[in-house]
Amino acid sequence: MTTKTITHLADLGVYGFDRQEPVILAALVTEDPMLLIGRSGTGKTFLLNSLSEALGLEHRHYNASLISFDDLVGFPYPDAENASVRFLETPATVWGAESVLIDEISRCKPEHQNRLFSLIHERRVQGIPLTRLRFRWAAMNPAANDQTDAESYTGSEPLDPALADRFALFVTAVDWADLNEEERLAVTSPAGEGKIARDNGRLRERIEVCRQQFVEQVERCPRHILDYVTTVVTALNSANVRISPRRARLMARSLLAATLVKGAFQEKTTRMVLECSLPHSTWGAEVAKSVVDASHRLAWEAASKAEARWVDQIFAEAKLDRKLEVLLKHCPSPDEGTQAVAQIIASEPKSRAAAFAFAVYPAAAMGKLPIGTEGANDLGRLASPILSVDAEVTWTERGSVQASHHPAYDAFSRVLVSLGGARAERAKQFFSWCLVEQVTVSDPAALEKEIEACAKLLKKMVK
Repeated sequence: MTTKTITHLADLGVYGFDRQEPVILAALVTEDPMLLIGRSGTGKTFLLNSLSEALGLEHRHYNASLISFDDLVGFPYPDAENASVRFLETPATVWGAESVLIDEISRCKPEHQNRLFSLIHERRVQGIPLTRLRFRWAAMNPAANDQTDAESYTGSEPLDPALADRFALFVTAVDWADLNEEERLAVTSPAGEGKIARDNGRLRERIEVCRQQFVEQVERCPRHILDYVTTVVTALNSANVRISPRRARLMARSLLAATLVKGAFQEKTTRMVLECSLPHSTWGAEVAKSVVDASHRLAWEAASKAEARWVDQIFAEAKLDRKLEVLLKHCPSPDEGTQAVAQIIASEPKSRAAAFAFAVYPAAAMGKLPIGTEGANDLGRLASPILSVDAEVTWTERGSVQASHHPAYDAFSRVLVSLGGARAERAKQFFSWCLVEQVTVSDPAALEKEIEACAKLLKKMVK
């Protein structure tokens, strides 16, 4: 595929959104909800109203801070038989709308949030489907507690995470300092004030073509797109940046659409879709750039290098049993399995590397893992001392009161007391080795659960 140049927004008289244009057009292709975030006067509302004009949509523009329910649905009245309630429509009611812009959504009164939730997520109001509604857009200023300068947006509150999670994409509008000279001149020109956005149907034609392609491919989404999204979502969650399963699906839809818009699967566009898929800023949280960068690099390698895809998935997973599951399901050869085992051992802290070896070595020794002899030996060097631990533990007490056991014993015993059978024996063996070797375990209960999960997985998958 060849990369397609995108210039539609500038043609509509909208400036400052060139970088995000593939993402904005992707939202038009998927018809999933989109939220614009930015300071006042940065063109958020102008962009969305211009899109509705260029696409020839029946559009509604509501201010969430002022809206009443009657503004949305009209005035209720009983039908002739008094069997149900109908609504007296006005030019402002939502029933015939094809696109809706909810402006100032972060200033919405709490009693209206549930109604907007249904509109954004389900295209429904009062449980009644809005059959013509295609596009649901919103705009907001930064939350009041997210301000670092003198300009404050009093009343702009963090968005409810459940509501924010219904938006597929979050586009940040740039301010004056981020515009180039040509864009500043175009924005300043008074000629654009009140002008209807028209481009002789070019945007509408482009979106219709990409939409048709999207509908054809969405049921069989390309594997590299799925690999990117699953790997990046796993990596972010492993870094304590929660991404919901719903958002993973929305991200995959957006990435497929952006790829169709651009005509190619490109790293720059993929990174942009990732950035614009993170909702955290809407409720005042911040995702560290280093975390996003690292997750993207891992996912891009997984998507672009098919032969290394399964290894990248191993390192994206945080838990030992999930790493083992990837190894069991996807390892293509014993040599590559041996390399993966060596990398797991080298990359994990001593306690976790030892726990992994302890849990899987018996299966490896019987030739039940997809690894070579060298990989089994690597596991054996770590696991053998644990399996045969027999030593006397000594320690130095501080202070005048002598304790009767090792300082780490209490943490381990709290885990052991709730276990029974083979699981208890296995945990006792491992923690005894930790005491002998003076290996620190930050969360004994969590690590024991991962060891047990590995044992269960091996019992289930290895015959």
